[in-house]
Amino acid sequence: MPKQNFLNVYKGPNSVRDYFDPDSTPPLPLVEIPDKLNPYRRDGVRIYAKMMTMHPANNVKSMPALNLLEKSVEPGKTETIIEYSSGSTVISMSLISRVFHDISDVRAFLSNKTSLAKLRLMQFFGLDITLFGGPSQPEPTDCRGGIRAAQKLAESNETIINPNQYENDANWKAHVRWTGPQILTQLPEISLICAGMGTSGTMTGLGMFFKEARPSVYRLGVCTAAGDRVPGPRSFALLAPVEFPWKSAVDHIEEVGSHDSFSLSLDLCREGIVCGPSSGFNLKGLFQFIEKQKAAGTLRDLAGEDGEIHCVFLCCDLPYQYINEYFDKLSPEHFPSIKNEELAQVDLYRYDEAWEKNAEAALPLFLDVKRSSSQDGLLPDPRGSIAVKDGAIIIDLRQPADFDGFNIPGSVNLPFADPSKPSPFSDPSVLRALWIKLEDFFKTPSDYAHPLIQGKRILLLCYDGDSSRVATSVLRAKGYEADSLRGGFRALGELDIRQARGECIVSNSQGSKQGIAVTCEVQLVTPS
Repeated sequence: MPKQNFLNVYKGPNSVRDYFDPDSTPPLPLVEIPDKLNPYRRDGVRIYAKMMTMHPANNVKSMPALNLLEKSVEPGKTETIIEYSSGSTVISMSLISRVFHDISDVRAFLSNKTSLAKLRLMQFFGLDITLFGGPSQPEPTDCRGGIRAAQKLAESNETIINPNQYENDANWKAHVRWTGPQILTQLPEISLICAGMGTSGTMTGLGMFFKEARPSVYRLGVCTAAGDRVPGPRSFALLAPVEFPWKSAVDHIEEVGSHDSFSLSLDLCREGIVCGPSSGFNLKGLFQFIEKQKAAGTLRDLAGEDGEIHCVFLCCDLPYQYINEYFDKLSPEHFPSIKNEELAQVDLYRYDEAWEKNAEAALPLFLDVKRSSSQDGLLPDPRGSIAVKDGAIIIDLRQPADFDGFNIPGSVNLPFADPSKPSPFSDPSVLRALWIKLEDFFKTPSDYAHPLIQGKRILLLCYDGDSSRVATSVLRAKGYEADSLRGGFRALGELDIRQARGECIVSNSQGSKQGIAVTCEVQLVTPS
């Protein structure tokens, strides 16, 4: 193996290329799984995860993609790369084609049964996607499928290449070139190698490598159970038309279902071995094989000179693109419950501290103070009156009885807040009910409400400021210029403007409909 860059630092014009190149990087990690995940530890079995997920492309297909493109791209001629792939191979190709070959036109042909999460992931990496009907894993020789369609397109245009992971030996030879030597260097005492079989490239390459380099290593392949599906690997029946020499590269094949695959990968993830369902699939196949050998009394035949059995399985990709499938495949008991889950569908919009204003900042923005002269006409009357500024509206969310008893002149009452209930931010059911009412009301404002708020600057008030804060979030999401009064009417009652600015808010003695009047020792001004 070439000398490794163990400091893991990449500099210069080829920094990213070196970062992707297995010849310039440390070996991908080989991690022994915790004893709590290894039911056969007391039988002398040690199990290691080869973390193919730790390549920059985060999946087992990165090395085959690198090898395939190295052998297929013609500099100065190739402009487009097209591949039928369920995800990992073509995503790796999209990255490697840019990094190594400066080709950005990479196209993915794939099944219309591919999950939306995976489609979005491909779009995220800039792939041009074409979907095909029919089986999700077509036979490579099926002329009706996307595999042959990719080949035909490449044959029709010399600037397009189809690396064809299903028939190109550069696929499996990548694991002879890199993965196998890494594992043998890391674990010379290896007793068994285990990998899933989709294109069969991984197991073919590893099997062929160890057949030559360490014939004592047992080679275990894993296929999906008939009629079941795990992302990546295939059923044994679908391996029949594969032309790679996989039959001479494996000693035994186990079949595994999807439930065990997802469940075991979940266990691995929670113990720090973060990996996707095909990794749990490989580990389950290994478990099944060990159990059969133990039952037959032949398990010790695999032991090495140290008396232990050292097994390696591949962790192929990450779990994140399959999250929805984990919840589809596994029962709710596998997952912690979500407290306050009723909030997941409500209170969906942004909040901003700038929209929640203190009384001394908000009132001058929304109120005009009109002064009148004293009866002798010589001095200004300290008792003036206030009115809502043109182009503004104040919405009071309190109940009608409270509004009638005390309000800001010119304000409008929309009674959404209930003083008998706790703050919406302390009781999820209150928040949910309030948000739904506000959303329904302002989604399509009534003939009464629409002219009140359209094109207006809006100030919202309630008892303590919390309900109006929710209303502000709803209105802002619908394009209205809304703010709320921090602390609501409670804050107005506590405000002592004489201490703060020489201004005072007092109860008006001329009647409840005037609500609040403003007297000014210093003129109340509004920014222009």
